Amino acid sequence: MPILPQLGADCALFLDFDGTLTELAATPDDVRVPRDLVCDLAALRSSLGGSVAIVTGRSLADLDRHLHPLRLPASGVHGAEFRDVDGAVSRIVAADMGPAQTLIEALCDADARLRLELKPGALALHYRAAPEREADCIATMRQALALMPESTLLRGKMVIELKPVGVDKGSAVRALLAMAPFRDRRPWFVGDDVTDEAAFLAVAAAGGVTVKVGAGATGARHRLPDPTAVRHWLHEAAHALT
Repeated sequence: MPILPQLGADCALFLDFDGTLTELAATPDDVRVPRDLVCDLAALRSSLGGSVAIVTGRSLADLDRHLHPLRLPASGVHGAEFRDVDGAVSRIVAADMGPAQTLIEALCDADARLRLELKPGALALHYRAAPEREADCIATMRQALALMPESTLLRGKMVIELKPVGVDKGSAVRALLAMAPFRDRRPWFVGDDVTDEAAFLAVAAAGGVTVKVGAGATGARHRLPDPTAVRHWLHEAAHALT
């Protein structure tokens, strides 16, 4: 792959969270955010005129808990939640999730290794602790999908999610690029999962830089090996732009 170009002061930086800024953990609550990372993100926000955003599958409330006290413009739940640079939050309201939630909870009750994560407008079933249950998880989520026709399934790393149809990380990036301070800047997107491919497409279409973290097929043009390398790159970029 081509050598990673330098992050310039005229860029807008969009970052995934899990598997990109932090190592994947057994459960979403188990991730650890190095203190230096929060400082580097704050420094980059200042150097890039506020043009740093997180685009994640996590809810905004969960993201803020991990990055406290930093609150960045962000998109959560793969585009279903959105916070602009002024802090205004909008959400896509999903249909009644009760019957689908009950169905998935029954599967989790039968195997404590499975975990249902409740998000605003979405349900995520994690099976990292029981990868051999993947087929059962997929089958259950397909049954849940039949109960929520305005939703769609999204596969990730040992997780499958039921979320509102018509939103993804690509739509989130395009929305951010349409507003200040991101407008008219060269966008970057750094992500690790198949859920980030829509964002790679959006950033590539805008003439930006796409960076895949870790192994695997991707539409990104550049690659970093792991979150440690991402954090090192961000630290160096923060100091270079100071």
